[in-house]
Amino acid sequence: MNTPSTFPLVLGLDTFGDVTSDADGHPLSHAQTIRDIVEQGVLADSVGVDYFGIGEHHTDDFPLSAADVVLGAIAARTQKIRLGSAVTVLSSDDPVRVFQRYSTLDAISGGRAEVILGRGSSVDSFPLFGYNLSDYEELFEEKTNLFAELLKGSPVTWQGRTRAALTNQDVVPHTEHGPFPTWIGVGGSPQSVVRAARYGFSLMLAIIGGSPARFAPFAGLFHEALEHFGRPLLPIGVHSPGHIAGTDEQAQAEFWPRYLEVISHVSKTRGFAVPSKASFDHEIGPEGALYVGSPETVAQKIAANLPALGANRFDLKYAMGGLSQEKLMTNIELYGTQVIPRVRELLG
Repeated sequence: MNTPSTFPLVLGLDTFGDVTSDADGHPLSHAQTIRDIVEQGVLADSVGVDYFGIGEHHTDDFPLSAADVVLGAIAARTQKIRLGSAVTVLSSDDPVRVFQRYSTLDAISGGRAEVILGRGSSVDSFPLFGYNLSDYEELFEEKTNLFAELLKGSPVTWQGRTRAALTNQDVVPHTEHGPFPTWIGVGGSPQSVVRAARYGFSLMLAIIGGSPARFAPFAGLFHEALEHFGRPLLPIGVHSPGHIAGTDEQAQAEFWPRYLEVISHVSKTRGFAVPSKASFDHEIGPEGALYVGSPETVAQKIAANLPALGANRFDLKYAMGGLSQEKLMTNIELYGTQVIPRVRELLG
C-alpha cells in the first residue's frame, strides 16, 4: 500500500461556500459570503496551508456556482497556495469549458491550479442545466474521457454521445507547464476508483461519515488498477469535515448546532440520517469521520488516518453553514499555524 512518504505530505482546506452568519447568527448575503471566502483563501495562504478548494453547488445555502471566479480572485492576492475545485460536477458541465476555466486559473496563479472532478453526489446542477439523472453514469464517463484528452494538449479529436464531436480542435488557453493536477472524487464507488486509475487521475476519498478505515480497501484497489493499466503510482487524498477551536469543548459547542441544522436540512434531499448527539460524539471520536476539536486533537486524528488509508493528502472541509466569519478565520489560522506543523511532526 502507498504511504504518505511516497509523495509529499499535502494539507489543505476545502469549502462548499456555506453561507456565513453575523455574530448574532443571522445569515449574510450570498455576495458577502463570497467576499468572505476570498478573505479565507488569502488567510490560508498567509498561514502556510498547501491547498484551498471550493466545491460547486447551486443552492441558497451553498451559493458557490462559479468557484473558478472566486479562486481567480484569491489567486491574484496569494503567492504559494495551490487552488482548485472540491468538487467540479463534470457530469452537468462542458469538459471544454471546465478545462478552459481551470487553465485560465492556472495562468493567473502561475501554475497553481488543480481540479477535482466528481459525478455529483449533490445533483442540483442536473435540472438547472437540463440534464437527466438517468444519464448520470454515461455523462460522467464520457465527459471524463474528453477531459483526459483535453489535458494531453491541443489539437483534440474526440467523439461521443453527450456533446458535439471535436475534430483537430485547438482548445485555449494552453497551459505553460503541462497538464494541471486532476483528481477524481470518490464517495463510495469502486467503479470510480478504477476510472481514476484508468485515466491516470489521482484519487480523492470523500469521507463524510462512518469509519475512515472502511475506505482503506479503495487505496489497495487503486494501486491494483494503476498497475493493471500500466500507470505509475499516483497520490491519494482524503476530504473530511471538521472544525478547530482553542479547546475540544469550544470546537464541539460551536460546530454541533450548525452541523445538526445543515445535515437535517440536506437529509430531505440527500437521504442522510439526522444526527443525534450520540452519533455526533461517535463521529468526532477516533473511529468517526469528523475532525472537530483543539489543534492537537485534530492533528492526532489526521496523522493516524493518513497512513491507515495510504494517503499523502488531507483536505479539511472547514466551513459549516451558520458559523461566523470570525470563527472560520480562527479555524483557518489554527489549522495553518498549529495543526499543519504538528501533523508534519507526527508523521516525521
